[in-house]
Amino acid sequence: MTALGLNLRRVYGAYPTGVAVVAGLAGGRPAGIAASSFVPVSLAPPLVSVCVAHTSTTWPLLRELPRIGISVLGAHQEHVGRSLGSRDGDRFAGVGWRSTADGCVLVDDASAWFDCSVEEQFRSGDHDIVVFRVHDLDAAADVPPLVFHASAFRRLG
Repeated sequence: MTALGLNLRRVYGAYPTGVAVVAGLAGGRPAGIAASSFVPVSLAPPLVSVCVAHTSTTWPLLRELPRIGISVLGAHQEHVGRSLGSRDGDRFAGVGWRSTADGCVLVDDASAWFDCSVEEQFRSGDHDIVVFRVHDLDAAADVPPLVFHASAFRRLG
């Protein structure tokens, strides 16, 4: 990685973000990725977004699904963030989850969840910006979110 790339990574890491899991049923099995770029976009219509690396081998399995779940991980779910952020093995091993009738996958005990469909996708640099339309959602007021800051998982407070 170049000096600029290393500096970008360091400075981007100064901004804390929540950790979300983007997942759906692909071929009857859960497939998903961890994303620290989850952002609310619009209230009317209800839209959220994430950024997905062009190198992702999982996003091609997800992007054509009718529904995709986004789960904002709780502070107690660092192990889920690590598992879904890995490149090898069964990412859902030891992760509690449920699927909806439409095939979106939601992580159990998350801080918040969104039942979505892909609205738009834009190529930008080495990532795609994916905008999702929200069909259903909820949050657990008593579950603080997991935060990613300075290349490490952290808990608020």
